[in-house]
Amino acid sequence: MLIFRRWYANYGSKLVWAGVALGIGWFLRQTQGAPLLELYYWVSRPFQPASPALLQERLTNARTIELEQRLSELERQNQQLKKLLGYFKQQKQSVITAPIIGRSIDDWWKQVILGRGSQDGIKVGFIVTGIGGLIGRVVDVTPHTSRVLLVSDPTSRVGATVSRSRTMGLVVGKSSQVVLMRFFEKVPDVRPGDIITTSPVSRLFPGGLPIGRVESVNLESSPAPEAMIKLTAPINDLEWTIVHPFENP
Repeated sequence: MLIFRRWYANYGSKLVWAGVALGIGWFLRQTQGAPLLELYYWVSRPFQPASPALLQERLTNARTIELEQRLSELERQNQQLKKLLGYFKQQKQSVITAPIIGRSIDDWWKQVILGRGSQDGIKVGFIVTGIGGLIGRVVDVTPHTSRVLLVSDPTSRVGATVSRSRTMGLVVGKSSQVVLMRFFEKVPDVRPGDIITTSPVSRLFPGGLPIGRVESVNLESSPAPEAMIKLTAPINDLEWTIVHPFENP
């Protein structure tokens, strides 16, 4: 009996576990592993792909949203083109419509590239406008493209006039939708809300083109009084432009 107890103490637990393993193996064989498959199903269920019906519903919803967004974009472009067409018909002289095909993030407020060039009749010095007013002037031309210096470029200089009082000054870009106008007079007749247009004595631009509207005035600025002008042309989100022939007098 003592020998049996020692043997059981050394090998009894292993014998029990071996019996359990054999029992489990026999059970799985009889059930063809169904319990394991069920266990795998429930453990892996959160990671399984959705049902085909649910996937189809999601794809349909995504496609619907995509089509709605495309329709919205087409409607917006259509509205812009309608406005451009109306503006185009108002022009008395021959003009050229041109899409914007290039714009650098670093030079967003400085220049744009148009998809029209010398083969379309565009020359250096031609004036570029859009819905709202002046955009800039052409400074470089290739057969199929044109580079435009925007009125918002800090290097841009535009002779300007207060439409109401005919007070004159110089508009300087500030890399934003707002530009600075420096007046030639020490006490200019200008106030918020005044409309600013290109000067009739400018050599780079024809007179009377809308530039913007006065937002604020600083008569104490040195060396000359200044006003902040908000551009009426949407420089920030341009897509189409109109190019006007212009020869320096």
